[in-house]
Amino acid sequence: MSELDPSETTPVDPASLALSCRGLVKRFGATTAVDGVDLDVPRGSLTALLGPSGCGKTTVLRMVAGLLDPDAGTIDIDGRRVTGPARTVPPERRNVGMVFQDYALFPHLSVVRNVAYGLRGRSRRERRRRVDEALSLVGLSELGDRLPTALSGGQQQRVALARALAPEPDLVLLDEPFSNLDASLRASVREDVRRILHAAEQTAVFVTHDQEEALSLTDRVAVMEAGRIHQLADPQTLYTRPATRFVAEFVGEADVLPGRRAGRYLVDTPIGRLPTARPLEGMDVAVVIRPESLRLRGRLDGAGEVAAISYFGHDQLVQVTVADGHVLRSRRGPHLDLERGDRVALEVLGPVVAFDHDADPSGTPDAAASGTVAASA
Repeated sequence: MSELDPSETTPVDPASLALSCRGLVKRFGATTAVDGVDLDVPRGSLTALLGPSGCGKTTVLRMVAGLLDPDAGTIDIDGRRVTGPARTVPPERRNVGMVFQDYALFPHLSVVRNVAYGLRGRSRRERRRRVDEALSLVGLSELGDRLPTALSGGQQQRVALARALAPEPDLVLLDEPFSNLDASLRASVREDVRRILHAAEQTAVFVTHDQEEALSLTDRVAVMEAGRIHQLADPQTLYTRPATRFVAEFVGEADVLPGRRAGRYLVDTPIGRLPTARPLEGMDVAVVIRPESLRLRGRLDGAGEVAAISYFGHDQLVQVTVADGHVLRSRRGPHLDLERGDRVALEVLGPVVAFDHDADPSGTPDAAASGTVAASA
């Protein structure tokens, strides 16, 4: 965890960790790609590094793998220091499995020989046993003699995972593992990967910029931006109790309204006065509204006007213009009962999160609330 993350305060038993990073820093010339990252990964967990392109997540992964040397900080894998002052353990001695974005399979080698590649130095019998176990785990036992070019993208993904699991690593690292798959395959393949990793009781860290992948696949998500971790938490906490405004806006859909402190637990917004569960510190705040938390009801004197409707069959996204020209989104069921130009009353369902409006978007939250709130405007 980084200093920006107030969401996890329970002490972690070092003996329970498969990975522990402290104060990782990496610079490329005048650019600081990773800026003091702390990260703990418990054994048996799946953890995502989530963030926009250039945030430093892949750099962290490559330092853990030993492919890059940090400028500062320490890395412990399974309780063993692999990176630190005057100590750098080479990648091949870290007992880490790696699944690359392009899978990095040898096209001229069969599936069996690809999986066996990381088992050099073991007896022939042991290699065969581990290859058979790994291919069975990923459901490819019948395809061992095929070349990677004869496999589908999802099957190649599973071969790469089998190769990473075969040496029984302490940690598996996956770098954007689903980016080369068709959209129609991603959901099923990532569920396969989750099942395989849990069945193997394997600890894994994977890098992604896709929030849906991070939230649906992992037990814990570390949100990164500008080389720092803003928050490390389980997906539900991350979504419902974001630690910074950046997390609130990056994870899921969110609209932000300006607000003015009306009391220790009240804020005035363009859609009315809303309560907060914790006291507000500053006078000017930013209030985060999730589309699924905004309810609409047709009303001639309503505070909003329907600006657009996007219909998806299973649901619809309605854009509503409110006071001062701000636009909010409401995610509703499939029943079409509103039209463009209709006036609507707005009701906000919690949780409502507010941040100091004048602070940097990476700042800590000023207030968070839960409950049902009817807008007064």
